[in-house]
Amino acid sequence: MLTFKRALVIACVVLTFFILLKNTHTSEPAPLVSHNSPKPTGSYSDNKKIQVAPPEDLVEEKPVAPPKQWNTDDGGRALVRKPKPQVPLGQLNAQPLRKQLSYVFPYDVESKFPAYIWQTWKYTPAEGKFGEEFRPAEASWSELHPTFVHEVITDSVASHLIRHFYASIPEVQEAYEALPQAVLKADFFRYLILLARGGIYSDIDTTALKSAVEWVPSEVPRSSYGLVVGIEADPDRPDWHDWYSRRIQFCQWTIQSKPGHPVLLDVVASITEETLRRKAIGQLDKSHMKSVVEYTGPALWTDAVFKFFNDPEYFDMSTSKGNITWQQFTGIKQAKKVGDVVVLPITSFSPGVGQMGAGEDDDPMAFVKHNFEGTWKPEKERHIGSKG
Repeated sequence: MLTFKRALVIACVVLTFFILLKNTHTSEPAPLVSHNSPKPTGSYSDNKKIQVAPPEDLVEEKPVAPPKQWNTDDGGRALVRKPKPQVPLGQLNAQPLRKQLSYVFPYDVESKFPAYIWQTWKYTPAEGKFGEEFRPAEASWSELHPTFVHEVITDSVASHLIRHFYASIPEVQEAYEALPQAVLKADFFRYLILLARGGIYSDIDTTALKSAVEWVPSEVPRSSYGLVVGIEADPDRPDWHDWYSRRIQFCQWTIQSKPGHPVLLDVVASITEETLRRKAIGQLDKSHMKSVVEYTGPALWTDAVFKFFNDPEYFDMSTSKGNITWQQFTGIKQAKKVGDVVVLPITSFSPGVGQMGAGEDDDPMAFVKHNFEGTWKPEKERHIGSKG
């Protein structure tokens, strides 16, 4: 007969075994799974429903000294680490534009590269009008970056994103909406999205040949650089200025960055200020703009990169050997690191062009393949309305 005392003893024994089993059982945490985001429908309200945790690099890296063959040329000066500005929220709008941007989008070179891939087009891959000629190129990014969030942003969604990310800086929103041509907005958007969120931007007609994790040697710590750019043009010929705006011209059809990088901040501020200036005097139209290249394109981008290389605000120039110019990059065959910027040779983002020393598509340094139709034209032909 089961008495109360016996029942109590049995219950105590069962409870003791349960506690022992629970304490000795070691449970492993559930693995982190990062999925490719669904291709957007073009509706901002639909995109907001996709809840994706901000991704980061998948591999935790330990700092490793760069190998001797790694090409570093900082001109004999050290990169200055700038503290995050402290601005009361109520006084933010009274600050200069660049200070507002640096406060809202602080830069940390030691942070990880966000695993985003951003592209823009009139239609999304889910739409029949997307264009069959773009599907292989667009798919190549997802195939080589299966754990990245890959988004194709339409014009309408881009406007919503700019209003969202730059809600506290109305000047930027005003400038974006005021731009009179779609090509200008597309150029501006790449800088805006990278400044705000970082990752990789690439034009819709650009094919990924290698994963971005292979672009920079693994021996170089990712905590030591925050911007990766490629050379578009290195024209070693007397009439180079008839074809290009700059002797060395950096491409902007593919850019990788961490959010808040000073080069992006400067470009966003420059376009915003110039656009609002032209708007105020009634000169924001095609008749007053010579070319996309100078206004929002690779000429402006190239100038911003070189300006950063020689800016005493970011570099200790006390031991400088002189300004960094195109001469430090002409003819390079391997990547070169200056401060926290990695410059890739012309083969990396412009393989197969058959000129200026560029290698072929199967070259070990070939990383992306851009469709140059409408792009490789004499400078005088690359006006507003062209692909530029």
